[in-house]
Amino acid sequence: MASGIPELVAPGGSLEKLQIAISYGADAVYIAGENFGLRTAAFNFTNEDIEKATQYAHSRNKKIYVVINAFLHDKDFQGLSEFVKFLENCKVDAVVVSDFGVVSFIKKISQLNIHLSTQNTCLNSYGALMCKDIGIKRIVLGREVSISEAKMIKVQSGLEMELFIHGSMCMSYSGNCLLSNYTFNRDSNKGGCKHSCRFLYQIDNHKDYFYSSKDLMGIEYLAQIGASNINALKIEGRMKTLHYLATVVKAYREGLDQLKEQKQMDQSLILELSKVMTRDYFSGNLVSKADDQSIFEKGKIDKTEDIAGIVVEVKDGKHILLSVKSAFDRNDQLEILPFVGVAKCIDVLDMTDASGKNVGKAKSATMVKLPFIPDIKTGNIVRIKRKK
Repeated sequence: MASGIPELVAPGGSLEKLQIAISYGADAVYIAGENFGLRTAAFNFTNEDIEKATQYAHSRNKKIYVVINAFLHDKDFQGLSEFVKFLENCKVDAVVVSDFGVVSFIKKISQLNIHLSTQNTCLNSYGALMCKDIGIKRIVLGREVSISEAKMIKVQSGLEMELFIHGSMCMSYSGNCLLSNYTFNRDSNKGGCKHSCRFLYQIDNHKDYFYSSKDLMGIEYLAQIGASNINALKIEGRMKTLHYLATVVKAYREGLDQLKEQKQMDQSLILELSKVMTRDYFSGNLVSKADDQSIFEKGKIDKTEDIAGIVVEVKDGKHILLSVKSAFDRNDQLEILPFVGVAKCIDVLDMTDASGKNVGKAKSATMVKLPFIPDIKTGNIVRIKRKK
């Protein structure tokens, strides 16, 4: 990456999401195998999937990071040696590890680059220096660290620093929480988190989302981050939707590109980020410590736009073939999100099925043909502009 411009690291919850993330501007994608990760409810990559993902990313000069971020008991190490050797043969660019025991295990059997997961909650230069001594290359800092603290840790340790820039925030120290253990008997530190903190609770006849944090949005601080020489910015959300992924990755890609060109950030990027389903935004701990204003009191808000589908074919001058993800009808207005540039609106007055028969409504899991408009590419996300 150019000096001062961080690497943009995006979540890859599936092969399809990985391709979307890369198409919309991610420099690296983090994924999980079928074991040793912290998202057992998510799509997790088989070994064959990891191989395909790595080949796809490397063919486009992008990187793949595989998370091995569960905290393991001795009995949980079964199969880890084979998995690590497989990842090394695949030439993944790094593994993201939480447990120092797992770090030691990996160092003994492979030459893989190791990034320290945010789950380890590294918050200071002393911890970073210890990580350096045992061969860790990069630290994914705890979400509790500010931009200025991240800069100091980088200077003191000489290690690469990765900072969370967007997505869900944890009410505990970077996920070191046992709430799911008590509410659902599911170990959040071994992949079983049920997000119990997001639920509605009652205390003395008062119901509220007492433990639900607002979501992090740091796009306004990209220039400050660039000046601090932070190496990478991480978007949270392996379980989020395609719409979320495309919209968020594109916004941060454009923000970083504007920073590289020394342009003032386009404020419309903030509007783009408001179009996905999320809690209210705040700046986390990036510039000042989170306080009671970081609590979200209303639960989730359904924003005005949803995904209609993904463009799977473009016939110049004829039509666009759309793989439908959410139902819409001919009275809806759609918005096509190009890989680069502003979204393009399209009316659905003329719509046919794949055979050319006129249809009034596009159903989920079908294919429909829409009117052609220029500069649309295969893989573009199409959004439904909901009437307010």
